[in-house]
Amino acid sequence: MTKTKTSRTLNKVFFLILCALTVVVLYPLFFIVNNSFKGKFFISKDPFSLPNGETFSGITNYVNGLIKTGLLSAIGWSFFITIVSVLMLILFTSMTAYYITRVKSRLTSGLYYMFAFSTIVPFQMVMFTMSSLADTFHLKNPLGMCVLYLGFGAGLCIFMFSGFIKSVPLEIEEAAMIDGCTPLRTFFGVVFPILKPTAITVAILEAMWIWNDFLLPYLVIGISTQYKTIPVVVQMLVGSNGNKDMGALMAMLVLSIIPIVIFYLTCQKHIIEGVVAGAVKG
Repeated sequence: MTKTKTSRTLNKVFFLILCALTVVVLYPLFFIVNNSFKGKFFISKDPFSLPNGETFSGITNYVNGLIKTGLLSAIGWSFFITIVSVLMLILFTSMTAYYITRVKSRLTSGLYYMFAFSTIVPFQMVMFTMSSLADTFHLKNPLGMCVLYLGFGAGLCIFMFSGFIKSVPLEIEEAAMIDGCTPLRTFFGVVFPILKPTAITVAILEAMWIWNDFLLPYLVIGISTQYKTIPVVVQMLVGSNGNKDMGALMAMLVLSIIPIVIFYLTCQKHIIEGVVAGAVKG
C-alpha cells in the first residue's frame, strides 16, 4: 500500500514537472504568435500583454512583412533546398552506410570513424574554407547548397543508418541474392524498405536543421541574390543600425515555422523508434 502511494506521488511530481517543461517550451511560440498581431510600437512597450482594441493590428504585420521581405519567394527556395537536400541525404548516406557496414575492411572502418568524427566538428571551424571552395566550384546557388548540406549532414545520417543496418539479419540479403538479386537490387528491394523508421527520423532531423539554418545560406548565397532562404530574408527586417520592425518580424517568424511544425507533427511518432534503432542497436 505504501509503495502504491509512493508511486502515485512520484507520478504526480513527474506530471507537474512535465507540465512546467511544456509551458517553458511552448511559451516562446505563444509569445511570437501573440506579438505578431500587435502594433510594432506596442510590442516594445508591453511585449507580454495580449492584443486589445488599441494594440491589435490584425494582419497588417503579415502584409507588411510579405511586402518588405519577399517571403513567398524565399519559402519556395527553402522548400526546394530542404526537399532536395533531404532526399539526397537519405539516398546517398543509406547506400554509404550499407557498404560500410557490410564490407569489412580497414578502408570502410576508417570511413565510418571519419564520418562519426565529422559530427563533432563545429561549423565555425570550416565555414571560411567552405565558403572559398563553394566559390571555386560554383556552388553558390540552390543546387550547390544541396551539395553542401549533403556534406555537412552525412556524418549523423551514416551513423544512424549504420547502427540500424547492423541489426538487419544477413539471412534476408543472402536469400535475395540466392534468388538472383544483385547487390544494388538487394539494397533497394530488401534493405531500404526495412530502413523506413530511420529514414523518416533522418528526414525530420535534417529537414528541421536545413529549414531553420541561417549561417550557411547567408555565407554561400548571401542577401544580394534571388535565391535567399527564409532565415536570410527574416534577418533583413533588422536594419543596419539595429532598427527593427518587430511586428513584421514576429509575423514572418510565425509563417516560417508553420510548414516545419506541420511536417514534424506528421512524422514525430517515428522519431524515437528511429533514433533508438539507429544509435543503439549493433
